[in-house]
Amino acid sequence: MSKSDKYCVIMAGGIGSRFWPMSTQKFPKQFQDILGVGRTMVQQTYDRISKVVPKENIFVITNKEYVALSHQQLPELPEGNIVGEPMIKNTAACNMYMANKIAEIDPEATMIVLPADHLILKEQTFLEKVELAFELASKNDYLLTLGITPTRPDTGYGYIQFVEKKGSDYFKVKTFTEKPILEIAQNFLESGDFLWNAGIFIWNVKSIHHAFEMYLPEMTQQFMACEYNSEKEENCIETIYPKVQKISIDNGILEKAKNVYVIPADLGWSDLGTWTSVYENTEKDENSNTGKLKHMLTYNSTGNIIQIKNNNKAVVIDGLKDYIVVDTDKVLLICPRENDQLIKDYVLDLKNLKKGDKFI
Repeated sequence: MSKSDKYCVIMAGGIGSRFWPMSTQKFPKQFQDILGVGRTMVQQTYDRISKVVPKENIFVITNKEYVALSHQQLPELPEGNIVGEPMIKNTAACNMYMANKIAEIDPEATMIVLPADHLILKEQTFLEKVELAFELASKNDYLLTLGITPTRPDTGYGYIQFVEKKGSDYFKVKTFTEKPILEIAQNFLESGDFLWNAGIFIWNVKSIHHAFEMYLPEMTQQFMACEYNSEKEENCIETIYPKVQKISIDNGILEKAKNVYVIPADLGWSDLGTWTSVYENTEKDENSNTGKLKHMLTYNSTGNIIQIKNNNKAVVIDGLKDYIVVDTDKVLLICPRENDQLIKDYVLDLKNLKKGDKFI
């Protein structure tokens, strides 16, 4: 297939509340350099995919309030390629929206959908798998996803079960399972025919349209009302979004469709969804603490994530093991690393406090 028929949609709308207090509503994690590598998460996602997709064919869909931030971080993209959603409606709506927008430009387009905030260490493997997916999706009525070889029975990820076919580099999907309990996740790992769902999808615009017509007909009708890539588009989207169903593309389509295929991929992947995943992927000092700070002293302290916004502050930590310590302009968070899944709850509780909103 020609390079000009390849398109990409980067989904950059989340708030990343599990990363609070570094990730806030005004400045979510995808726009931050979480790992200290010199590029933000959304910039790294763009850098990777721009090796196979022309930049004029790369779109970002985000929340309306992050459009300016997206332009600032990705000045290479044409103005109209950064699209703001009027409200959060999960992933089915934004996929329908972008598929319509791209089909209007190129009815033969094959598109890849990427989350903005994932870490991929094995870039070359990623690009090879993406090229294979583009080839398959451009020639067949397939809905393709990249499945990550699991390394542990993680309960925070969705799982894809595939039908084994010897010697193939892609397989038919049998089932999707949203975040399972530990016991089930362990069974999945032992059986060997399960992969992690990375939320990376590849399909031809015709195939995804057909799937939407079949499984989410009402949503398909609602989005058909709009005239894409015209000055009327924004008003029309503003009108239909409040009525559109809030459902993920996984629940709405992929769990039901019969033509879903998975390409197993060992990508050195993490969804960087929690502080623990950042800890696992960041350089550590001799005491297994992370956090490059100019003036930091630690004593009898190991396994800590230490993020202090003010680099001129002296930090002394004694006797702390496996903790998260994050200090920003407005918030100080100190909690055990094993409680990183509770951070969302802290945020909710703060919201309920009088004037607590200003800290979120």
